[in-house]
Amino acid sequence: MARHTFPTDLLETQTAWYTTYRDLAGAAAPSGAAVLRRRLLGLSARIAAHPYWDTPAGTPAARVALKETARALADHRPGPAERQAG
Repeated sequence: MARHTFPTDLLETQTAWYTTYRDLAGAAAPSGAAVLRRRLLGLSARIAAHPYWDTPAGTPAARVALKETARALADHRPGPAERQAG
C-alpha cells in the first residue's frame, strides 16, 4: 500500500469534517444542527478545493487514504458528550 504525506491543513480539515459529522449525528437542538450542517458544507468545500488535489500525489487512492487517516484521528477525539463531561 502506498504511503501518503498529506498537508497538515488538509488532514486537519478532513478530521474536523468527521468530528463535525459525528457531532451532527448527536445534535439534539435543530438550531445546533443547522450550524453543524453549514460547517460541514464549508469544510467539504475546503477539502475539495485544496491545492493538493492538483498535484500528481492527489490521486483517487490518496482521497481514500486521507479519509481513512482522518477518520482514525477523529475516532480518538472526544465527542460532544465526552467534552461536556470533561
